[in-house]
Amino acid sequence: MNRDIELGTITTDVPARIDRLPWAQFHWMVVVGLGSVWILDGLEVTMVGNVAARMTEDGSGISMTAGQIGTAGAIYVLGACVGAIVFGQLTDRFGRRKLFLITLILYLVATVATAFSFSPWYFFLVRFLTGAGIGGEYAAVNSAIDELIPARVRGRIDLIINGSYWLGAAGGAATTLFFLNTDILPQMIGWRLAFAVGALLSIFVFVVRKNVPESPRWLFIHGQQDEAERIVEGIESDIEETTRQKLPEPDRTITIRQRKTISFAELAKVAFKVYPKRAVLCLVLFVGQAFLYNGITFNLGTIFHGFYGVAAGTVPIFIILWSLSNFAGPVVLGRLFDTIGRKPMISFSYIGSAVVAVVLAFVFNAGIGNAWLFLIILAACFFLASSGASAAYLTVSEIFPMETRALAIAFFYAIGTAVGGIAGPLLFGEMIESGNRSLVAMAFCIGAGVMALGGIAEIFLGVRAEGANLEDIARPLTADDADETKGAVEAKKTAEAGASQGMGADGSVEPTTAVGDRQTRKRDRLRPGPGSAGGYAPWPSVSSRDVPSEVSANEVQGIIDYVRDLQPVSETKLYRAIGARQWGPGRFRSSVREAIRLGHIKRNRRGTLESTDR
Repeated sequence: MNRDIELGTITTDVPARIDRLPWAQFHWMVVVGLGSVWILDGLEVTMVGNVAARMTEDGSGISMTAGQIGTAGAIYVLGACVGAIVFGQLTDRFGRRKLFLITLILYLVATVATAFSFSPWYFFLVRFLTGAGIGGEYAAVNSAIDELIPARVRGRIDLIINGSYWLGAAGGAATTLFFLNTDILPQMIGWRLAFAVGALLSIFVFVVRKNVPESPRWLFIHGQQDEAERIVEGIESDIEETTRQKLPEPDRTITIRQRKTISFAELAKVAFKVYPKRAVLCLVLFVGQAFLYNGITFNLGTIFHGFYGVAAGTVPIFIILWSLSNFAGPVVLGRLFDTIGRKPMISFSYIGSAVVAVVLAFVFNAGIGNAWLFLIILAACFFLASSGASAAYLTVSEIFPMETRALAIAFFYAIGTAVGGIAGPLLFGEMIESGNRSLVAMAFCIGAGVMALGGIAEIFLGVRAEGANLEDIARPLTADDADETKGAVEAKKTAEAGASQGMGADGSVEPTTAVGDRQTRKRDRLRPGPGSAGGYAPWPSVSSRDVPSEVSANEVQGIIDYVRDLQPVSETKLYRAIGARQWGPGRFRSSVREAIRLGHIKRNRRGTLESTDR
């Protein structure tokens, strides 16, 4: 790594503090503000499919052919792939929050512009930009969600959020029943207003999303530890005030070498050199779900209409019911991904959906039953497949280091969508166009085979990530870098602590010069643990009768003294300076809170600590 972009080495408990939080209003804000991207994507994909027939009619105001509609769909997917790669890299470099606001604005503008389409080339352009916004959302939003949601519920929340795509799909199908009704709206106006639904929803999402903070995990790695502390402290304070219960102390810390940037080449090699098995797993999972889903989604209306004689105006009803079954899967099964575990549930959902797809192929080929029987079996297949597809995004966002998380999501999404998302629709389209049931059944079997491969890969290559801290699943690259110089760093910290406490290299007490105009004085070293000797205090010392039993008056007094001398000071710097690592779990933060309660120190707007004894 280039040393000119290093910032320093810190020890932080921010990840542990986030993961031990109880579910609160803050988490609902994250779910609504960030998870809504999937609803928007589902709305966009089904919207074009449902208004396609109207756009090919004379008098629509744009006069597109069926082939051009298909081209527009491919261009939308291409835009999503490009947007994911471009914005994924920017998300890891400039932060989650900046990018999930930028990508939402891009989507909003492009969607509004779609409603004003006047020619095919213009429609292609705005669909590409709309896809780019959605693709960028995947990278920025999924990485932020995983870094803000507690580990114990991360699986089920991620699955439900990803599964909400199908709420958008159902909504898109339902709204077109109104907007395409020529008894209500003119032929050239209805399809344009349909796109306004996505724009209105995105405005609401933007209002909520503005209140979602930057990921504290991203902040402390990129040299903004004080801001990360301020955000987490604010969340903790709100939760404690709401629940009127004190949060448990975090039980672990992590040492990080902070960075401003990490080179793209370094990011790219992580997946295939450091985690090659995980890379293969993600590719197989993404290609499998993209092949089956895109192949059927883009052609489902044709199957119902062409093979079962369902009227074109009734097809959206079948699509709505099928979409709801897709959403039900992650909602019902999501909890099991956190309890039973990732490996058994992901492999079960992939292989289970493959088995049902084979049954579906047999029923379809034999001409058994009607459209409703076909829909029931299809719904059962995608009840499982939807959980697996959602888990593919969960997997890639969990099992790679934090610095590469957004780009990893973007990369595997783009590759999986480009391979499976293009091959699937082409294969199913050709088979359906032939009008031969046997060929269409074969396409279902091929899709089942690709999904089964994903399940098998999960069995052998899957990672047990349920309930685990993200930094334990895949250590940050900056943590590895910090370990390389751990000895030097510890020596430096010991020297700094000794110097700040008036100690010589051999541990003897030496004179120190106080900050500002204070006189030179000698001070005893603040020793760890309850009942230890306290530091020198020119103001009245803290009595043991003033503090609760779980903290030591000497530790509280030592914190007050050091903040007075070093202010303003971050908790991390204070933690290192007084050797609080040896105090025992939670004693440092309890002592800081007690010093604040007693009124000797306070936390300023930047989140750092300063003395009030002046």
